[in-house]
Amino acid sequence: MAAYLKVPVTTLYQWRHNGYGPRGRRVGRYVRYDPDDVRDWFAAQDDGVA
Repeated sequence: MAAYLKVPVTTLYQWRHNGYGPRGRRVGRYVRYDPDDVRDWFAAQDDGVA
């Protein structure tokens, strides 16, 4: 997901800690993301360009 969104992995950890970002699921000690959830979340973001 970090590569897809072009953000550092630490940013993903911060987002998850703050309740922001696409829904992730724990699989053992790892967090996994459904690609459809990531695309839907990304599409719903407002880029702030006026």
